[in-house]
Amino acid sequence: MEKAELKKLIEVAGGRRKADLVVKNCKVVNVFSGKIVEGDIAISDNWIAGVGQYEGEQEIDATGMYAAPCYIDSHIHIESSYVSPEELGKLSVPHGTSTIIADPHEIVNVCGIKGLDYMMEAAKNTALDIQYMLPSCVPSTPFENAGAVINAPEMEEPILRKRILGLGEFMNSVGVINCDDGVLDKLMVAKKAGKLIDGHAPATFGKDLNAYSSARILADHECSTVEEMQDRIDNGMYVLLRQGSACHNLRTLLKGVTTENSRRCLLCSDDRQPKTILEEGHLDNHLKICVEEGIDAVTAIRMATLNAAECFGLKDKGALAPGYCADIVLLQDLVDFKAGQVILGGKVVAKDGVYLREEEKYSIDSVKGSIVLKDFSADKFKMHLKSNHVNVIQILPGGVVTGKATATVQLDEEGEFIYHPDEDIVKVAVVERHHATGNVACAFLKGYGIKTGAVAISIAHDSHNIIVAGTSDEEMEAAVLHLKEQEGGIVLIKDQKVIESMPMPIAGLMSEKSGEWVKDKLTAIHDVARKELGIYGEVDPVMTLCFMSLPVIPDLKLTDEGLFDVTKFCFIPVEAEG
Repeated sequence: MEKAELKKLIEVAGGRRKADLVVKNCKVVNVFSGKIVEGDIAISDNWIAGVGQYEGEQEIDATGMYAAPCYIDSHIHIESSYVSPEELGKLSVPHGTSTIIADPHEIVNVCGIKGLDYMMEAAKNTALDIQYMLPSCVPSTPFENAGAVINAPEMEEPILRKRILGLGEFMNSVGVINCDDGVLDKLMVAKKAGKLIDGHAPATFGKDLNAYSSARILADHECSTVEEMQDRIDNGMYVLLRQGSACHNLRTLLKGVTTENSRRCLLCSDDRQPKTILEEGHLDNHLKICVEEGIDAVTAIRMATLNAAECFGLKDKGALAPGYCADIVLLQDLVDFKAGQVILGGKVVAKDGVYLREEEKYSIDSVKGSIVLKDFSADKFKMHLKSNHVNVIQILPGGVVTGKATATVQLDEEGEFIYHPDEDIVKVAVVERHHATGNVACAFLKGYGIKTGAVAISIAHDSHNIIVAGTSDEEMEAAVLHLKEQEGGIVLIKDQKVIESMPMPIAGLMSEKSGEWVKDKLTAIHDVARKELGIYGEVDPVMTLCFMSLPVIPDLKLTDEGLFDVTKFCFIPVEAEG
């Protein structure tokens, strides 16, 4: 803020000068006192000058409406929305969201620091204030080939960037607890820069949790029980209550929110797909759920605003008070939290659900062309098995945890799998797509339901290689080749022809199209997957595959290096013992 801007702000606040904009006659939610007071909100440039009785060059009559601080999503992966940063802003701002704390973990695992560069540049083209965390675990594990390796030396420059708040979710909790030297180097990069460290430590308790939080790791969004939530609050951490498209922990954790601990509770999405935002909303939906679960409305708003601002050091956000950023959402009530108008930085940017800012998008050229294959053909799927008794990845509906099963399959004389539609077992493969290693690892998948054709995607957490499942090597080959041709995304194949697809040229993770287009495409993909390919109705045909390659979630997963037993923490052969 320049001196002249400060002088003007003080004069407007003192009533000696007209405000640039005044929101008149509203019910102002004060997240400091917990009170709701009637009055006007005066705005000077980007700032709130005061609450009281004011006149402005422009005025908005908000009689009967509540004015609340705009919301802050305390942890989200933009890539998991399948749309660009600009498009996520267009989707979320009309719901009252002003700010998100984004971890570009997915794109950095694919593209390295140039992926971060793209995300930061694209963020400049939206009214949404996108603050970033620097991904801390690239790659997430040593058990697969990611697109990049980011260690402490590579972190030293980006951690100092203005819009990088700190290190993103530190998923290697075991490395922290056991004082892994490389992990400590990463933590020290953040500490020396005076930046924050976000957390990720599911099922960590007792002295292990003490060890993890002693590194002054800020918060955790992976709590699934009230007990986990209470343990982290007792250890001085913030807890991010998550309600995303995939994981729904909010209602469970709200049962543990009390008057005493609510100031350590924040709201987050983790992932929020266009369909969810367009049909349910963003953090306004979280607030609605909070009130349904008996949380006081002002307390809920505080969790979505002031608590998040204080947690992440956003000193001028999260409240409607003099000197704070003029980020205001006008609400019809404090039950459904439907936004009438959204004001960001003193400008009306959305009205009645419509985003008013002119759309402009940053070039995606730097993150295109991310599908790189070597010597790929259907022969890569040959397994040459010596036994028909095999280990099988068992899909368990309703989550990302998989079971470990065994089965007897049919083989031909060369030891190759013969698909039988009555057995509900198909071949699944992970194809390395970053460095042209030529790696292809195959295994068996049970519970997907596919009866014909193949599905291939370039979204496979966390290294995002290609994952493909199908009923024949030829169908799987066609799916992978078309995926390369369209520069990533999702492909459904039947009779070696594309029956539905969604190109995602932004690192093979995001579409450059609108949120509405992505929503409609995903709906079509789900419908076709069930009607044409026979995939089970209770199984998400895309998201299920996305997590089949994540070797940190039990029990059995597949990476480009082989079949991985998460419980034993080692690779195992496809042929089963005994």
